[in-house]
Amino acid sequence: MPDLDALKAEAKRVLDEGIVEIVIGFKAGDTPLHPQPAFFRSAAEVDQLVYGALCQNNLATYLTRQPKTQKIGMLVRGCENRSVNALAFEGQHARENLYLIGIPCEGIIDWRKIVEQTGEEVISVVEQSDNTILVEAMSGYYTLEKASVLHESCARCIHPNPVSADVVIGEPLPEGNPAMAREKVEAFAGLPIQQRTAWFRQEAERCIRCYACREACPMCYCEECFVDHITPRWTESGTTPAGMQGWHIVRAFHQTGRCTSCGACERACPMDIKMTYLTEKLNDDMRQKYGFEVGMDPTVPPPFSTVTLDDKSLFVI
Repeated sequence: MPDLDALKAEAKRVLDEGIVEIVIGFKAGDTPLHPQPAFFRSAAEVDQLVYGALCQNNLATYLTRQPKTQKIGMLVRGCENRSVNALAFEGQHARENLYLIGIPCEGIIDWRKIVEQTGEEVISVVEQSDNTILVEAMSGYYTLEKASVLHESCARCIHPNPVSADVVIGEPLPEGNPAMAREKVEAFAGLPIQQRTAWFRQEAERCIRCYACREACPMCYCEECFVDHITPRWTESGTTPAGMQGWHIVRAFHQTGRCTSCGACERACPMDIKMTYLTEKLNDDMRQKYGFEVGMDPTVPPPFSTVTLDDKSLFVI
C-alpha cells in the first residue's frame, strides 16, 4: 500500500504549483465496497482523496472525456499507465499535458468475492499489513486472505508497476510471470471446440446489453459505437443470441493490441460475465506472434495499426 499522505501531498503540490488544473483519483463512495472516481480541482479538495485495493475503476477512462489541451494529473497503476500510453499514441490526449502519479499495485479486491465469503452485508473493509483484510459485517468481523479475494485479472497481472509515470509513490513490486497469465488462456483453448462454443453462448446469453463494460473501458471512446450505428447496421442491436454474441466478439477484436487486461469491464458487469477470456487470448497472440504488449513502450504502435496494402496475407491460400 502506498503512503496515502504522500499521495495527497503530491496531488496538492501539482495543483498549487499550477502544473495541472485537475487531479483524477478516488474518494469515498456511498458504500464501503465502492470508492468512486473523483476530480480534484484544489488542494483543499484533495483532503478527500482515498486509495486502496477496492478502487476498481481504470481512471484512464476519464481521460477521453476531458479537453485534450487540459493539464491533468492522474493516479495510475500499471494497467492504467499503459492505458494512458495507448490513448496518447492514438491521439486522445497530449502526453505533455499529463502528470502521472504512479502507484505500484498489489491488486484490486473483487467485492463479489467478499460478499460470497461473508454471506452478509458489509459495513467496512480495512487492509492490513500482513496481506489480509479485516471485514466488518452485520454479525461480526471476518479476516480474509487478500489473495483469496483478488480480482482474477490482478491475480494474473504481469506488470503491476507504472511504466512511464512522472513520479512513483511506493516501492516497485516484482514483475509477474507471463506463463501464469497464459495458464487461463491455454486451459480454455485446450477444451474441445464444442465445449468452448457452448460456454461462450451461455455467457453471451446472460448479457443484458447495458454496455457497462463499454463505459468502464478506457479504450472504448468512439463517439458512436458500432452497435449503435444504424446505416449500415453492423450487428443486431437487440438481446437476440446472435446480437449478444456479435457484440462481445467484435468488441474483443476492437481491443486487439489495445487492451491492458485491467479487468474493468468484468468488474463493471452486473451479470458477472467472464469475457476477458477473449481479450486475454488476443493479448497472448500479440505477445507470441509480434512480441508486443500494449503501452509498455509508448512509441511502439500496435501491430494492427501498421497494416499496409503491401503486407503479405499469409492467411490467404
